[in-house]
Amino acid sequence: MEETGPDSDVEVSRYVAEVAGRLQRRLADVTSEIHRALEGQIPDLRRDARIMELLGASIEGNVDTMLHALQYDIAVERVEAPTAALEYARRLAQHGVPVNALVRAYRLGQRRMNELIFAEMRATEIPESMRVAVIEAMNAAIFEYIDWMSQQVVAVYEDERERWLENQNALRGVRVRELLAATKSIDVDAATTAIRYPLRWHHVGLIMWSGDQDFDVDELPRLQRFLRGLGESVGAEASPLFVAADRSCGWAWLPFRAAVADAVSKVRQFALSRPNSPNVAIGNMAGGVEGFRRTHREAREAHGVAIAGDRRAATVVAAGDPGLSVVARIGGDLAGTRDWVARVLGDLAGDNENDERLRETLRVFLGCGASYKMAAAELNMHFNTVKYRVGRAVARRGRDIGGDRLDVELALLACHWYGAAVLQPK
Repeated sequence: MEETGPDSDVEVSRYVAEVAGRLQRRLADVTSEIHRALEGQIPDLRRDARIMELLGASIEGNVDTMLHALQYDIAVERVEAPTAALEYARRLAQHGVPVNALVRAYRLGQRRMNELIFAEMRATEIPESMRVAVIEAMNAAIFEYIDWMSQQVVAVYEDERERWLENQNALRGVRVRELLAATKSIDVDAATTAIRYPLRWHHVGLIMWSGDQDFDVDELPRLQRFLRGLGESVGAEASPLFVAADRSCGWAWLPFRAAVADAVSKVRQFALSRPNSPNVAIGNMAGGVEGFRRTHREAREAHGVAIAGDRRAATVVAAGDPGLSVVARIGGDLAGTRDWVARVLGDLAGDNENDERLRETLRVFLGCGASYKMAAAELNMHFNTVKYRVGRAVARRGRDIGGDRLDVELALLACHWYGAAVLQPK
C-alpha cells in the first residue's frame, strides 16, 4: 500500500527536486534533444539560421525555468516566461509562421521532456512505492508549466502579429500612394513586389465606405471581409489589394489577367445583393500601371459624386454610369452649380417629390432622343403618362427646350446625381 500524508508529500517533493537537479546539471544535452525533436517534426519552425538559434535559446530558457520551478517547488503562476521564449514568439509572428506551430512546439516539447524525465528517473534511486507519486507530481507540474507558458507566448505572438500587420499595411499604403502619385516611369516588377499585387494585369478600382457616422467605430475589418467575398464572387485571379483611407473608408483593386467585360456589373450585383453592404464606388476596368491609376481616379470621382449627393440608402455607383463622369467635373463648386441649375431649370429645380418625378421623366425622355415611345419603355410607363409629365416639366421650367437643350440635359444630370445639394430648398 502506497504511503500518503505530509511525510509522503515531502518525500515526493524531494525526489522531484533530485530528478530536476540531475537534469539541470546537463541542461545543454536536454536542450539539444528537444531542439532536434522540434526541428524534425514541425517544418514551419525550420527558418533561417538566426531564428533557429533563437529557438535553441527559447528551449533552453524554458527548460531551465521549468527545472528550477520543479527543483525549488515554485508555484507556476509565479513563473515568468523566459525573455528568449517571448522574443521567439515575436519573430515567428513577424515571419508569418502560424500560431498553431508555436503551440504544437510546446506540446511536443512537453512530450520529449517527459521522456527525458522518465529516463532520468530510471537512473535515480527512488523507492518503488514512491515512483508513481513522483511521476504524477512531475507530470502535473510540467503540464501546468506548459499550459501557463503557452498562454503567455500566444498572447505575445498575437499582439506582435497584429502590430506587425498594421505596420506592413501602413508601409504598403505608403507604397501605393507613391505609385498613384508618380509622374515618371517606375520599375513595375519592383513595385509589384513591394505592394504584393500584380500591376501588369487588368484592374477594377473601388472605393468602399461605411455610412455609419460613429467615427469611433473601426469599419476596416468589415470592409476587408466584404472585399474578400467580392473578389471570390467576381472571379478575381489574385488577392485584391486593400489600402485604408481612414477608419471608415478603404481603397481597393480587383486583379484580372485579361479584360473582363462584365466585371463592373458583377461587382455591382454582389454589392447590391449583400445585406449590410458598404457603399461602393467603382472605376472602369483598365490595364497596367496607368490603368491601375486611372481606375482609381475614376472610382474616386464616382465616390465624390455619391458623397456630395448625400444618399440615405446604401450606394453603389460606377464611373461608367450615364452622365456621372460629366457631372463629376462640376462637383467641385456645388454652390455655383446650384445657382446655375436654378437658372437653367427654373421652378423645376425645387427639392420636392413632384419636381423630382418630372425631372426624371424629362431626363430619360431627352436621353432617349425625345422619343415618347422609347422613354415609356425605359420608364415602364404608359405613353400618355410620359407625354403628360414632359409637358408639366417644361411648364414648371417656364420656357421651351430649344437652343439650350444641352444645358437642360446637363442640369438634369446634376440633379439626378447630386440631389438636394444642387436643388432649391422647399
